[in-house]
Amino acid sequence: MLNFYKTVNNRIVEIPVMEDGCWVSAIAPTEEEINLLVNTLHLEPDFVRAALDEEEASRVESDDENNTLIIVDVPIAEGSKEDNTLVYSTMPMAILYTPRQIVTISLKSNAILEEFRQGIVKNLQTHQKTQFFLKLLLRVASRFLQYLKQIDRLSNTTESLLHKMMRNEEIIQLLNLEKSLVYFSTSLKSNEVTLEKIMRGRIIRLYEEDEDLLEDVIIEVKQAIEMCSIYSNTLSGTMDAVSSIISNNLNNVMKVLTSLTIIMTIPNIIFGMYGMNVSGLPFPTFSTAIAMAAVLMVIVTIVLNRKGLL
Repeated sequence: MLNFYKTVNNRIVEIPVMEDGCWVSAIAPTEEEINLLVNTLHLEPDFVRAALDEEEASRVESDDENNTLIIVDVPIAEGSKEDNTLVYSTMPMAILYTPRQIVTISLKSNAILEEFRQGIVKNLQTHQKTQFFLKLLLRVASRFLQYLKQIDRLSNTTESLLHKMMRNEEIIQLLNLEKSLVYFSTSLKSNEVTLEKIMRGRIIRLYEEDEDLLEDVIIEVKQAIEMCSIYSNTLSGTMDAVSSIISNNLNNVMKVLTSLTIIMTIPNIIFGMYGMNVSGLPFPTFSTAIAMAAVLMVIVTIVLNRKGLL
C-alpha cells in the first residue's frame, strides 16, 4: 500500500499524488509499487527491498544519488492465538532520506506510523525532512519505553496470578515476556549504533537544533537499554523462582504419594501372611488380621506425619 502525506496548515493530510516535500508511506508494497518508488525517486532497488526483509539489521547507508537509507527496529505487540498470551517483538522499518521526499517502508503498519498519519505528533512538517525523521526516531524510542513499562506491569500481574494458582498459561506468558526482552535488547543496541553514526553528521547534515533532538533520541534509547537490562534480570530471577517452586511442589507430591503407598502396603502384607496355607499363626481369625493392619497403619501414619512426609 502506497500513500502520500503532506503538511497543510500545520496538519498532516493525505494527498492523491507524490509531491516535493511530502511523506511517502509504503506498507507491504507490491512489485508495481516498488518499481514506482525506484523509478520515480531514483532509489537503489536494494534500499527498497531491505526493509521488507524481516531479518534486516539496523544500519545506515548512502548511495551516489544523495539518497540515505536508515533502517531501525521498531517494537510491535501481538497476541498469540495458540495460548492467548501477549508477545512483544521488533520489525525493521526503513526511512529513506531523499533530496525531495522522505519515505518510510515497512512490512506492516505499526503504532508509530499511525500516530504520524493521525496527526498526534505536533508541529510535524513533512518538508523539513531531517526534523521529520528525527521525530520519527524519537517516537520509536518512546514506544520502546512504553512497551517496556507494559512488560513490567504484565510480568507483575502474571507473577501475582502464579502465587494463587500455578497454571501453564501464566508460565508461558512469562517465557514470552522474557523472550520479548531479548528481542528488545538486541534491537535497541543495534539502533544505538545507527544513531551514533548519524550523530557524527557525516551522512546527514545536522544543524544545532537537529543535534539536540538526536541527542534526546540517543538518551531515550540508552534509557530503554538500561530498563531492558533491569527487567530482564528481574524476570530471569522470577523464572528461576518459578522453576524452583514447581520442582519443590513436585517433590512434595512425590513424598505424599510414596507415604500413601507405604501405608497402603501394610494391609497387603498382613492379609498375605494370614492368607497363606500354613499353621502356627497367632490368632488366625479375620478380625485379628483387620485389627493388626489398622493398628500398624495408624502407627506408620503417625511416624510419617512427624517426619513431615504427609
